[in-house]
Amino acid sequence: MPFVTGPKEKKSRALGENLFLKAERSASPKSAMIRRPYPPGMHGKRRRNISEFGTQLKEKQKIKLFYGLENKQIKRYAEAARKSQKLSAPEVLFRLLEMRIDNALYQSGIAVSRSIARQMISHGHLALKGRKVNIPSISLKIGDEVSVVESSKSKNLFEGMAERFKKRETPTWLQVDAGKLSFKVVAFPSLDEAKTNFNLPLVIEYFSR
Repeated sequence: MPFVTGPKEKKSRALGENLFLKAERSASPKSAMIRRPYPPGMHGKRRRNISEFGTQLKEKQKIKLFYGLENKQIKRYAEAARKSQKLSAPEVLFRLLEMRIDNALYQSGIAVSRSIARQMISHGHLALKGRKVNIPSISLKIGDEVSVVESSKSKNLFEGMAERFKKRETPTWLQVDAGKLSFKVVAFPSLDEAKTNFNLPLVIEYFSR
């Protein structure tokens, strides 16, 4: 799975959305998106007319950068969401994106970013229901418990966890045990509680072409 490369805040500015790609810095006054909330370049402050397709593409790019995914992965999720008969397609797409193990690890507060979460998983520092895993794209289910493997808890990567948990607001669909460095999926993530400003119907339309 590819990591977001290049100047991350520049990518956020180009899309007109703070995607918080640089962990804590993105929420600080030092953030380039806060200091210069317009696209980079000499004509960045000018308003641009965007076509319907361009708007859909922009929303897809936001999802791609925010979750650190490839186009083919988003397409697979969008197609699965479109086939759903019980829930709205945007709701299903949101669940599929949020319930990836790498995203859940970040949302729990154990990882400071999704890219770090993917590294933690790929390097074998995490266990799902007691079994070590190394695939960041695993889809979690209600009842699944993810924990840092015992042999990894002493590594520098997991230092300062107590302070990190204090700063992070955990979503209601996750139950975190700070002492055990673990979390459990206790509900489905709800689109109503989403803190992102993505237009998921446009993402689904983009992949319906």
